[in-house]
Amino acid sequence: MIGRLLDKLVFGLILVIALQLPQLADHYQQFLAGLYESTRWQVAGYEATAKEFHYADAEAMIARHQQNEEPSVRADAEQKLQTLAHYKALTEGMTVFNTGNLFEKTAYIFNPVRFDYLEKTISNFKPGIPLTTSGIGFGVVVALVVHYLGSIPFILWARRRKRQRLARVD
Repeated sequence: MIGRLLDKLVFGLILVIALQLPQLADHYQQFLAGLYESTRWQVAGYEATAKEFHYADAEAMIARHQQNEEPSVRADAEQKLQTLAHYKALTEGMTVFNTGNLFEKTAYIFNPVRFDYLEKTISNFKPGIPLTTSGIGFGVVVALVVHYLGSIPFILWARRRKRQRLARVD
């Protein structure tokens, strides 16, 4: 009886934690959208400057600046190149959040490459319960899967004990 009660409590705890994932995904998407917009603004500025000075695009302008004799111009070009790469990565992330499901979003969020974004999001995260059916369904499915996978060792252990007891009776 205590084992069943403990099992239900563990499942409830897993469910509450799993229900936080859709909320975290929403917070993360808001963080990512803000970062994307500010980076997009920078990249648009690079494109406007390139167009003003008759370069094919920002990358052509940056490539030209990388050849400059002045170290500060080359360093600035490297920073701009990093910003363009960052913008491309953010664009891919926004695509995941605009078209992906909660499993894809969760995989994106917990990718170790973007752990600093997760830390920043969690620092402002407020726990809650998702109000969408997909969010609740996701939480329930994740909780059931995690609970079942966590229960497998105990189920195997109980079966082994039962077989041992039956072997002793015989």
